[in-house]
Amino acid sequence: MKKTLLALAVLTAAGSANAGINLYDANGVKVDLSGAVEVQLYDNFEKHGDSTIRLDDGDLALNATVAVSENLNVVSGTAFKYESRELQNYELWAGFSGDFGTLTFGRQLLITDDSGIGKDYELGSGQLDWVQTDGDRVAKYVYDNGTFYTGISHEMDNNHSTTITDGRVGFRTGGLDIRAYGYDGKRISAEGFTFGNDNGTPVVKPSKSGDDIRGYNLEAQYAMGAINLAASFGQIKYKAVNPSEQGANKPKTIDLYEINGSYKIDNTTMALGYVRGEDKIAGGNVINNVYANVTQQLHSNVRAYVEVGYADDKKDTLEDFGYVAGLEVKF
Repeated sequence: MKKTLLALAVLTAAGSANAGINLYDANGVKVDLSGAVEVQLYDNFEKHGDSTIRLDDGDLALNATVAVSENLNVVSGTAFKYESRELQNYELWAGFSGDFGTLTFGRQLLITDDSGIGKDYELGSGQLDWVQTDGDRVAKYVYDNGTFYTGISHEMDNNHSTTITDGRVGFRTGGLDIRAYGYDGKRISAEGFTFGNDNGTPVVKPSKSGDDIRGYNLEAQYAMGAINLAASFGQIKYKAVNPSEQGANKPKTIDLYEINGSYKIDNTTMALGYVRGEDKIAGGNVINNVYANVTQQLHSNVRAYVEVGYADDKKDTLEDFGYVAGLEVKF
């Protein structure tokens, strides 16, 4: 029973964990180290952009599970990213795990960080953009019994700053996986508040109040042998908290459609996808995007890939073609 719970805790609570290296496993205590490095030759849809070498991923995570009884574990995790020259701690959480699921508190990824069916690496233009899918004050609950799964997370308010509530509910049977995500964020990207008025009530600093973002995404995937098919539809609404800050950034409602498929032969996977994004405001942009990639699994921890993409948008803000080649190493 303890071994089952230990495995469940690591898989469900450690959002950034990969296969990992076991550092210690004795006396009911298990500690795992995991990491990832990914480097790309990169040229996206940016107008007049140049090809460059891009550091796409640099992660290091440490996760621990302590069995305190037959039915209860204490779990914790910390993770760092270093794509730039600065080291940033983006996960620092602790909580509980058992047959009831996993409940964690602290700096961690939100439920909607897992949303999206895209099989693209970089060239799926018009993908879901929740703007923020992590936080420092997050309470998160995840449950998965193999057939039914659900989760909810909440980034708690701190002095009228950003607050987010999101969730997921899903169902698996055979090769079919159907799920729905919801997201409700207030004051996303708010940059600060002041207590400058007479009664001490927080007042939003000019031009720093952020956006209210609300939306959902419906997803379905079907796997049959070497073939995997997926489709999704989502809608996201963006609205400035302070109407005087809207200016050219008028309230937007974006509809997002995607279908894709992949086929695997031995260690080679080929994928093809189509994405359409529609800004529903008058005169809004419309993006049609196609991407294709080939991935070679060189080792269980190493993969190399090449991707090409085409994008056509109504306002001609994107280059038509892009490409990326990458190498990813995990441990």
